[in-house]
Amino acid sequence: MRGAVSPPTHQPPAMARKSKPGDAGHAPVSAHFTHFDERGLARMVDVGDKAVTHRIARAGGRIAMQPATLAAIAAGTAKKGDVLGVARIAAIMASKRTSDLIPLCHPLALTNVSVDFTLDAAGGIVTIEVTCETRDRTGVEMEALTAAAAGLLTIYDMCKSVDRGMRIGDIALLEKSGGKSGRYVAGG
Repeated sequence: MRGAVSPPTHQPPAMARKSKPGDAGHAPVSAHFTHFDERGLARMVDVGDKAVTHRIARAGGRIAMQPATLAAIAAGTAKKGDVLGVARIAAIMASKRTSDLIPLCHPLALTNVSVDFTLDAAGGIVTIEVTCETRDRTGVEMEALTAAAAGLLTIYDMCKSVDRGMRIGDIALLEKSGGKSGRYVAGG
């Protein structure tokens, strides 16, 4: 066929690297990523042969803001209403929709999602912590991380009219358990 071109096959770059000073607790990255097949193409991981186990993941993050913004959130006087109540619902909803947002995530039947906030008035910081649970063949880390991000983004959305300089950060997996890989605790 004239002009026919084979479709490109995307080969991911070499992924192995060594830890460097300042990598704070990060182990060297393995060269094998499960979301790529032997040709380097993206794929959904086959979890069909994995055991169904009780899986838990806890993730967190924070949003920094002006003290007056945090005071309005704490007092319940923010213009859009109960900021933390709405952010809690947003986090729960996001956890249930993770597979719609993250392309290669498996849809999971969550058995529990809890969302907690801690307010640091002196530092102007709201911290979110989300715990997700399931009994399934794959973990719930992405659900917990997605929920934490959505909760913080909701706080930003509800308060941006008075504080556009808010900063979201430190979104991370704090702990996970269940499955073949067992338990992980950040910094542990």
